[in-house]
Amino acid sequence: MNVLRSFLLTAAFLGSTALAGSYTVRGGDTLYRIAQAHGMSTQQLMELNGLQNTNIEVGQALTVSGTPKASGPVAASGGVSVRTAASRYLGLRYRLGATGGGAVDCSSYTQLVFRNLGISIPRTAAGQWRTGSPVSSRNLREGDLVFFNTTGRGVSHVGIYVGGGQMANANSYYGRSMIEPLFSNPYWASRYMGARRVLR
Repeated sequence: MNVLRSFLLTAAFLGSTALAGSYTVRGGDTLYRIAQAHGMSTQQLMELNGLQNTNIEVGQALTVSGTPKASGPVAASGGVSVRTAASRYLGLRYRLGATGGGAVDCSSYTQLVFRNLGISIPRTAAGQWRTGSPVSSRNLREGDLVFFNTTGRGVSHVGIYVGGGQMANANSYYGRSMIEPLFSNPYWASRYMGARRVLR
């Protein structure tokens, strides 16, 4: 009987929460985790709440069901939240083939950032090179993936353009994920292969 009563109370609580369609941010929450818990992408959650970036505060009430607010494009579309998401993972140690646990390589870093935005992209630089649509270097916008040939054998490095002539990437030379100049850096400028747009 106690088990049944507990189940009914829990169901009633969850039901009232679903009916209310809101969630109060707790310590340690991220938009990505909240979105996943409510069966939506980070982008959808941002649209629903008219958010322009991924910053949230403890005690903030978020709508987790219903129709998105008509507040224009979300930050992921305009690129504002891309820098925020990219910055969240700066300083991670570089290790070829790493996919987490405090270490990343170039393509697992970009994959991690995009996952935080609620977008799935392939694991490797070569796979990411085949996703999205090509974009000219003159028309780059925040969130575009930028690709390089560092080995003489096609695409071998990827970063994320974050605006202002800069890119976020996991740099093997410096041994960490970082934001650095793109075309004003002769090393990257001479090895640039192109860019792909994944965010609409």
